[in-house]
Amino acid sequence: MTVQSYYVTGMTCGHCVSAVSKELSAISGVSDVSVNLETGEVRVASHTPLGEGQVRDAVTEAGYGLV
Repeated sequence: MTVQSYYVTGMTCGHCVSAVSKELSAISGVSDVSVNLETGEVRVASHTPLGEGQVRDAVTEAGYGLV
């Protein structure tokens, strides 16, 4: 199991957290997503390491930015 941390910009509410979580959870191999609205930190647990491009695409699809 691999856990990777990222920082997402533009989140302001619970709906934002849900949207980011939903998109990241849809990535093949992802087993858990934790989003901290206050800090913008997102932790993604997966069976194999994810490429930053995969994560960036999912976050962008949700309407937010990846730092």
